[in-house]
Amino acid sequence: MGDNAPAMPRRLLFWGFRPAEEVQGLGTLERQVLDEVWRLGRASVRDVLVAVDHAVAYTTAMTVMDRLYKKGVLERERVGRAYVYSAAASSDQVQSSLVMGLLQRLLGAGADAASPVLSHLVDTVSARDRELLDELDRLVREKRRELDRREPK
Repeated sequence: MGDNAPAMPRRLLFWGFRPAEEVQGLGTLERQVLDEVWRLGRASVRDVLVAVDHAVAYTTAMTVMDRLYKKGVLERERVGRAYVYSAAASSDQVQSSLVMGLLQRLLGAGADAASPVLSHLVDTVSARDRELLDELDRLVREKRRELDRREPK
């Protein structure tokens, strides 16, 4: 390739980068089940099975719900011979936990590593919505005031 050839953009591969539902330790079917439990409030395996996918076997749905219970994502109560499940946390709480965990991993390496992450966040927010960027600015100013009040004088 000569010096005059246009530069090809480099493709960066991030090995081990997974979709959000897998990052929080939930597979696709687990996420579908959890979404249904959130929608229904309380649900048996049969309730979720009807809503999720008729192609999934009852025992598969039961195993998924048991796995979510063991992960602490669902709570359950025995009603007759079956369990009725409910979510241990709201969708907002789960999303907040995911974001906090991800940010802690991304920002935990110090200021030099954090700068590109923060820059990308600002670029992404501003590209989508100026009002959201204004809200981000307001939150930063509010947090600074809070920290200033806490600092000993």
